[in-house]
Amino acid sequence: MTKRVFVAGHKGMVGSAIVRRLRTDSEIELITATRTELNLENQQDVNKFFSDHQFDQVYLAAAKVGGIHANNTYPAEFIYSNITIQANVIEAAHRSNVDQLLFLGSSCIYPREASQPMKEEELLSGPLEPTNEAYAIAKIAGIKMCDAYFRQYGRDYRSVMPTNLYGPGDNYHSENSHVIPGLIRRFHEAKMTDASVVSIWGTGQPKREFLYVDDMAIACLFVMNLPRVEFETRVDHEFRHINVGFGSDVSIADLAKKIAEVVGYTGNLEFDETRPDGVIRKFLDTSRLNILGWKPEVDLDSGLKLAYADFCNSNNVRY
Repeated sequence: MTKRVFVAGHKGMVGSAIVRRLRTDSEIELITATRTELNLENQQDVNKFFSDHQFDQVYLAAAKVGGIHANNTYPAEFIYSNITIQANVIEAAHRSNVDQLLFLGSSCIYPREASQPMKEEELLSGPLEPTNEAYAIAKIAGIKMCDAYFRQYGRDYRSVMPTNLYGPGDNYHSENSHVIPGLIRRFHEAKMTDASVVSIWGTGQPKREFLYVDDMAIACLFVMNLPRVEFETRVDHEFRHINVGFGSDVSIADLAKKIAEVVGYTGNLEFDETRPDGVIRKFLDTSRLNILGWKPEVDLDSGLKLAYADFCNSNNVRY
């Protein structure tokens, strides 16, 4: 039987990866809508859209995202837009009797001083990292909305918490991007201009975990389609969200060296210690998902090569 599936945020990095996976399934009728076709911040429009289409499944990948600079500079926009989008989509799904929804959160939901690796049970156990607190609070609200609709209405609304993602469709903006796409752009531009030095924010000491976005998409479909009995047996009923990560992390300094090598930049790297480091380590415990049967396929070295190829193709520049 054909399933009608809506991917909210299908133009984004994660949403587009989910769409690529769904299009390989002949039993899926995929529905998407651009921002001009559907404003997810308009509750009335979202309610009508859901009522008109009667979906079987919804992937909620739409979000306003950015790196440390963007999160720290525009907190009001991040908290307002994300809470509004989530509230509209989740409520509309419930109103139109959608029983299956998958909400995509972020590893920044966990406290700044959370134990490493971070288990799902660390949620709300301490203060958040100040530089992305607004975004984190919005994502926590999304998790708790899914939990609330499960508890009150029995809706099978699940949440996944990805680690740092990268790959095709990433944002390579020079200021508002995350670390991998930002460094890819800066090293490429430095290579093209024969710059002798590339400056990198912070000390280089913080460690981060990175997951290739197509692996994340596979994980999303895996979690969405787990039989309900199996899902409910494996999750903690107080902490029903599931971490999705690679299983190992790397220092920003080592990451920068890897990206410089992939790009072919041979100049020097310097670390600007006047810039914020953010959390010293963010490493997810993914044992819950691994026990369920999912593991990533793309290692960091291979993924960085694919990401650089995507950057060059997206910007029509030579390698």
